[in-house]
Amino acid sequence: MEAKVGKFFESFSSFFGGGDQIPWCDGDIIQGCEREVAESGKGDSEERKSESIMRLSWALVHSRQAEDVQRGIAMLEASLANNTSTLQQREKLYLLAVGYFRTGEYPKSRQLLEQCLEIAPDWRQALTLKKTVEDRIAKDGVIGIGITATAVGLIAGGIAAALARRN
Repeated sequence: MEAKVGKFFESFSSFFGGGDQIPWCDGDIIQGCEREVAESGKGDSEERKSESIMRLSWALVHSRQAEDVQRGIAMLEASLANNTSTLQQREKLYLLAVGYFRTGEYPKSRQLLEQCLEIAPDWRQALTLKKTVEDRIAKDGVIGIGITATAVGLIAGGIAAALARRN
């Protein structure tokens, strides 16, 4: 019985807590990537500089800090037009989807993942994130319906109480 109660509370907390499997990135890693980008600007090849910027973008959208995630999104959106290969485009679209997922913009994240999957339909990482995004959209819809139903119930109860006092 105790195990069943524990499983119930675990599933309940994961429902409201999210429980996505996307990794987080610490500030130390971001600082290291920023140093790498700065150093790559000192005479390195464009390819090396581009790789450094991609690593920094990855670190930023995986950060726990909202400002970092926003900065990563801005960097990726700015560099999206400069793609030389479909592989780079796929990676950037995926990282943008991660960033928008982290900011709670689930429909935008899903749209980017669909674009990503047009390039690579069987890419597991994108398929997994898309399922997570769709689950989150569905969960938010259920919570929204619950809040609306509660509000309607409170209003109806208030009206019924006011009418009962009148009589």
